[in-house]
Amino acid sequence: MKPVFVGIASALALAVAGCGGEGDLNQAAATIDLNAALPQIAAPNNGDWTQTVQATPEGGFRMGNPDAPVKLLEYASISCGHCAQFSQEASEELKNTYVRSGQVSWEYRPVLLFPTDPGITMLLRCQGPQSFFALTEQLYATHSEWSARTGTIPESQLAALQAMPPQQQAPALARALGMDQFFRQRGMPQAQVDQCLNNPENLNSLAETQRKVQEDGVTGTPTFFINGQVQENVGYWNHPQTPGLSLENRLRAAIGS
Repeated sequence: MKPVFVGIASALALAVAGCGGEGDLNQAAATIDLNAALPQIAAPNNGDWTQTVQATPEGGFRMGNPDAPVKLLEYASISCGHCAQFSQEASEELKNTYVRSGQVSWEYRPVLLFPTDPGITMLLRCQGPQSFFALTEQLYATHSEWSARTGTIPESQLAALQAMPPQQQAPALARALGMDQFFRQRGMPQAQVDQCLNNPENLNSLAETQRKVQEDGVTGTPTFFINGQVQENVGYWNHPQTPGLSLENRLRAAIGS
């Protein structure tokens, strides 16, 4: 999968609507007791596993116990509407119940599906590991607000963006969406914003991370792996009527196995 730098208008519309990759949502499974207390693995020095965040060699960021028995990997696009919905439903409970217990680590790896992804993802990565998940959640929480700006970009500006080389297009799109202001408001000086967006090595590094996306056969977002196994037909964080579609059920099953 490569960064998308063509067909900007149609790709931006898709980013607002959602993302591909869902499977058949009719799978059934036994209900698991989601209220059962999880065994706790203490963090060092009376710490908190949700505060342990590291960059990974594959280009992602991992929160939690690096030796957790259950390793959750999420492939996601920052511009993806389905990813935003999943974040809003899942992130707090995933962190506070599962990652905090030490039983689950959570790695997020970026997928570049839409023209808006490279610039925003570069800014996220430039802020470093400790703020990565918090900023990602804030972007998803405000997704409908900033993604709606794509519909207000004049046709002449879209045409100009379309004609730009990737090294110019990524930062220009980020600024068109107001991402420079978003990150400034969260403590990133304008000089750092400009340096991050204008450094071609940041874009090249992102392109390198997409090799693992291809190797793992990721075709839509969000896509989840638990202990290296892709989770087919996951449609929800928790869905009592159809527990087979619930990622939370699958995490509980993995913890109990």
